Amino acid sequence: MYERFFGLRERPFELTPDPRFLFLSPSHREALSNLQFGIAARKSLTVLIGEVGSGKTTLVRRTLTVAKEEGWRCIFLKNPQLSPDEFATFFARELGIDQSAELPRWERLEAIERRLGKLRTAGEAVGLIVDEAQNLSDALFEELRQLTNFETDTEKLLSVLLVGQPELGQRLNEPALRHLKQRIALRCVLQPLTLPETAAYIAARIVIAGGQSASVFTREAVTAIFHASRGLPRAVSVLCDNALITAFAASERPVSSRTVAEVCRDFDYASVLERPAESDEPVAPINAKTVPADQRPDVDETAIPDADKKSSRDFGRRFSIFGATGR
Repeated sequence: MYERFFGLRERPFELTPDPRFLFLSPSHREALSNLQFGIAARKSLTVLIGEVGSGKTTLVRRTLTVAKEEGWRCIFLKNPQLSPDEFATFFARELGIDQSAELPRWERLEAIERRLGKLRTAGEAVGLIVDEAQNLSDALFEELRQLTNFETDTEKLLSVLLVGQPELGQRLNEPALRHLKQRIALRCVLQPLTLPETAAYIAARIVIAGGQSASVFTREAVTAIFHASRGLPRAVSVLCDNALITAFAASERPVSSRTVAEVCRDFDYASVLERPAESDEPVAPINAKTVPADQRPDVDETAIPDADKKSSRDFGRRFSIFGATGR
């Protein structure tokens, strides 16, 4: 729709988890490292907590890709609302256990442990990733606790990774789950993007889509998007996509803060723009000093054309991509 108008090859802010658009802020990089290390090092239990739209599922999908590349056996449970029997059937099937005969629960658990032991002997790391883990029942939490008991004298046979919203942390603090909480070896909270990281996120996606970020959004528009979205990547993408549509209809280029404000009103973000939260970062000036050298965000540059890689990398240092001013 608006691609040609803004000089883009494709739409840069689709909500599908396209790995070409993977963006890693320092917080996202830490979370991704925890997920991958939890499997590789056979940690008992790894917990990743993040707000809705913070990018948890994108990191899980990246972890699944890495698992395939590394030869790990990684099982992904997308629907945690299963009964213990349904979960045991699912898990056994994913491990390749023959279920032609109906086995009692204890025999099925023994079969799972034997299978995990054989995979360990073969040098294959096994991980179970549970998405939306805040929705697990107490009974299913107990099933997972029992799975974390499978071990040798020196290491665990299964790494369990729980990924969920902040409610997951509240669930794990419940007295009934204290035995499971004590098994947490790695825990990470995914933070929203800062203003400089939000600007870098927007710029990186535009570059990957074939555009020049300075000609797409003004600096003031990016600042408005940051405040309205609270730095949540999904919200940033939604606002950017709709701002591009609105600007295209009005033949406006680059997108101004006025257009962003209009989109925010349509999405009921107007009150956020009128009075930003006290915890928000100051928005001006944006320069190299706003981000420490060791905290500058990274992007997956494998999909960025060679001619554009330097500008993408340097954005974390200079923040000069959004050079135009808005209204």
